Amino acid sequence: MSLQQAYKSGKLRNKVKKAYREFRNCRLCPQKCSVNRLADEIGSCGIGKFPIVSGAAPHRGEEPPLSGSSGSGTIFFSGCSLNCVYCQNYDISQKLRGNTFTIPELARTMLRLENKGCHNINLVTPSHVIYPILAALYLAAGEGLDLPVVYNSSGYDSLKALELMDGVVDIYMPDFKYGSDEAGKRYSQIEEYYSKASKAIEEMYRQVGKLTVDEKGIATSGLLIRHLVLPEGAAETKNIMEFIAKKLSADNYVNIMRQYYPSYQAGNFPELAKRPDGEDFRRAHRSARDSGIDPGTLPESI
Repeated sequence: MSLQQAYKSGKLRNKVKKAYREFRNCRLCPQKCSVNRLADEIGSCGIGKFPIVSGAAPHRGEEPPLSGSSGSGTIFFSGCSLNCVYCQNYDISQKLRGNTFTIPELARTMLRLENKGCHNINLVTPSHVIYPILAALYLAAGEGLDLPVVYNSSGYDSLKALELMDGVVDIYMPDFKYGSDEAGKRYSQIEEYYSKASKAIEEMYRQVGKLTVDEKGIATSGLLIRHLVLPEGAAETKNIMEFIAKKLSADNYVNIMRQYYPSYQAGNFPELAKRPDGEDFRRAHRSARDSGIDPGTLPESI
């Protein structure tokens, strides 16, 4: 179902109403703070009633199926349900750099990105601002917005939130950060990251299936999984690859990423206070291949 179909059928309007009710006693992310976001109470994500946007522009540095020739229409939301000790965007996730947007302002931003020729609307770190996002999509769809919607999250999403996004999101692009709850607690200071993320990503796959692209190689729907390699196997990559192959499909598009460098509080963790080396990357790719994941689904090959 496209955004326009969801809008014209009334499905999107109903989702906005449900999300509005949830915001009064917010339990939309696995933190389940239960604060009244409509009264501008602040959740563990650091955000109250209105989203803070740190930037919005065509992004040509995403995965090729998203960026294409004209860029992915990225909207970066400040705040986060996690507190990753190595966060490279901590000024956005923890210090909340950006500007507060009303729902109409967010809708106009989406339309502006469409007018710039972007291939999609890419919602970066959306999990804690689902109500304003849905409301803005409703307003923008009423003005003709008709691009694929990308849900670009940490993977730490609740099934309740994903139910609200079902039929609205075309492309899910979650990080799959850790292969155990223990790693999530140590490095992102939350309980049950793997337990929650694995269920969430399974639901994402149920909704949209494997990544599909058009004749120009631009993604139209499906799941795209990212995994950031940490030094010394700290992310427990093997468990993640085995889960993808066994519970989803070995044909899924999996991006094993090289971007890690020590940032924020990483220096407090000896294993994180350095960049991954060549063996770290080779081990990650071996884990993928040993799990049966097709090397053709890995954008970076070693």
